[in-house]
Amino acid sequence: MKQRLLLSCILLLAANALAAQTTLQDTIPETVVTATGTEHLLKDAPVQTEVVTRRMLDSYGGRSLEDILSGLTASFAFNEDDMGSQMQLGGLGNSYILILIDGKRIHGDVGGENDLALIDPQTIEKIEIVKGASSALYGSDAIAGVVNIITRKHRQEGLLVENSTRYGSYNDIRQHNSVGIKSGRWTSLTNFNYQHSDGWQNTSVEHTSSSEPPVTDSRNMTVNRHTNAQIAEQLTFAAGDNLELYLGGTWYGKRIYRPSGKYAHYDVHTYDLQYRNASASAGGKWKVNATDVVTFDLDWNRHAYMYYFTATTLVEDYELSKGTLYYPYYPYLPDQTQMQSDQRRTMASVKGIFHLPAGNLLSAGAEYRYDWLYSPTRVEGNIVSDWTAAVYAQDEWSHDFDASHSMHLAAGTRLTWNGAFGVKLTPKASAMLALGLPWRIRLNWSQGFKTPTPKELHYRYIRQMSGTYLYLGNQSLRPQTSNYFSLGGEYNRAGLNITLTGYYNMVKDMITLVTIPNYEAPAEYIIQYDPYRVRQYANIDDARTMGIDLNARYTTGEWSFGLGYSYLDTDANQYDSDHDRMKKVTIDGTAHHRGNCFTSWNHRFSPGYRLGAGLYGRVSSTRYYQIDGNGKGYQIWRIATNHDFDFIPSTDCRLEAGVDNIFNYVDRTPHGLHLGTTTPGTTVYVALTLRFKSGKKIGKFYNTINNNINSNQNEQN
Repeated sequence: MKQRLLLSCILLLAANALAAQTTLQDTIPETVVTATGTEHLLKDAPVQTEVVTRRMLDSYGGRSLEDILSGLTASFAFNEDDMGSQMQLGGLGNSYILILIDGKRIHGDVGGENDLALIDPQTIEKIEIVKGASSALYGSDAIAGVVNIITRKHRQEGLLVENSTRYGSYNDIRQHNSVGIKSGRWTSLTNFNYQHSDGWQNTSVEHTSSSEPPVTDSRNMTVNRHTNAQIAEQLTFAAGDNLELYLGGTWYGKRIYRPSGKYAHYDVHTYDLQYRNASASAGGKWKVNATDVVTFDLDWNRHAYMYYFTATTLVEDYELSKGTLYYPYYPYLPDQTQMQSDQRRTMASVKGIFHLPAGNLLSAGAEYRYDWLYSPTRVEGNIVSDWTAAVYAQDEWSHDFDASHSMHLAAGTRLTWNGAFGVKLTPKASAMLALGLPWRIRLNWSQGFKTPTPKELHYRYIRQMSGTYLYLGNQSLRPQTSNYFSLGGEYNRAGLNITLTGYYNMVKDMITLVTIPNYEAPAEYIIQYDPYRVRQYANIDDARTMGIDLNARYTTGEWSFGLGYSYLDTDANQYDSDHDRMKKVTIDGTAHHRGNCFTSWNHRFSPGYRLGAGLYGRVSSTRYYQIDGNGKGYQIWRIATNHDFDFIPSTDCRLEAGVDNIFNYVDRTPHGLHLGTTTPGTTVYVALTLRFKSGKKIGKFYNTINNNINSNQNEQN
């Protein structure tokens, strides 16, 4: 009888704690930091910010960041391949989108693409998306927008142990483990992540030119088999009431297994792709007083990309440092590697946030960045480097006219010095006007820039394809720049939030490869085989993108509904190398219409069990390309369920299961042409997460129970 009473008390306390937590999560207003670099309530942020919350992440159960963003927002497009995620936002590709993790830029360049597998979905607390140029705050690359991944932290005194295992179709394995320890002034959080997929093939047909017979037995995969693993450690020390210091580091490895080359009968791949990333960081946060803060950070990152040979292979080996552009074949044996590029970046930054009189908030900082590239096969001299230094400042001013009318203004600029192009000034200005409940409007103008990469400045290599191509860097490149304008309105009342934003983005001096006719190589270079075509990076293209984004969310009781729609129109003045002239084109990958919708339901059936279920849909119209055909439009629907079991105090148990692409849509466009989506058709998944948390309060709770039990036993004796 006493044991039943004790169990009932435990279940009641667990249910009350969970109910209180759910109430707090539902009632605490969402805060954001990405738009201005300072903390604001989402409704008061002067720049429109789209948020993917923890609640949305838990309900959706996404397998990757690409899966999450394409399923829960309407603005992104992805086409995963060996070279990365092929992400696009607002008509512009991955190299124009800045990816941040807790405000720090991700490091990794695979053919111009970041490897988003570096981000483990299990570690994400929420995602903040700011569209348009944000270079005044974040520097280079923030032309199309900024995606800031806010990770989960361990703040509770005691021990946290978490294990999450997910298994899906095509042997898709996602393993996550965390160990967090907080004791006094010290906090440690260790994360391990493992991912594997056998890949899949949607078609065995290979596209060929009209003069060649069709290939129907291609071994090319739509998505290749791949494996990657990552371990990360963050150690934090509270040196005093006002000073916090940290040390962190990560190691990441990935291998992509390739079965064949372009055709099944020849050009077979004899090497896989291998990547090795590492990072180290240190810094701290100093609370100057109750309102003002200074942060300082030092970061080092490495991204290495190499060929891993699986059979004896004769490879054209280059020794550019010796003034030779082409050497005879050199044999590589199985298990040997050939380094393609080793990119390293060191960044130092300091930033202060100060509250000034008259409602002003000043943010100011300085940064230094050093880029180092080693590429023995593609860079003259094997090693090149570049540096960038910057100072920036932003002032925010807020004023409440009355309870329902207010204004928030933000203006700032960044002054950048770069070793390649000199000095650049990048300003921004934005405003949020509360016109009376429930209406708000936002206006934004900002400039963006993107510095030439060391590859674009210094690359010099030969590539054998259908002919011999010589690729040249250009040390006279200018930075790519942009002007971004947006106007948006928001309605927010009684659980309903609707935002409508129109934008216009002009990008100038875009860098592209241009064919150089009648190229004559310098006398000091030896070219054993004359190149069929010579191409060099140049500032030649301009582009204009414009569109409308609509987002609507409604929550009532146990139900949530969402709808997103994105209209996009693009126009670029692009260099036509075949005819040596400029022409107007639609930017590759543009889809005029994209949308997503969802409905989710959560219900607690008992103190120990809660069920969540959701239906999610995403749709895209045709994606346009200049060559190799357009990508087909599609619509994909997904069912996701989650089951929370809360029978044991301090231990959370969650079971997730779902079906993606329930109508089994597959794009069977032949290899070599563009796909609308790479989905393999209907897939299923199941995931189990166990989380144990033990702290001082939990310890006191158990001590009280034990004391009561001992007391009862003594009374009986």
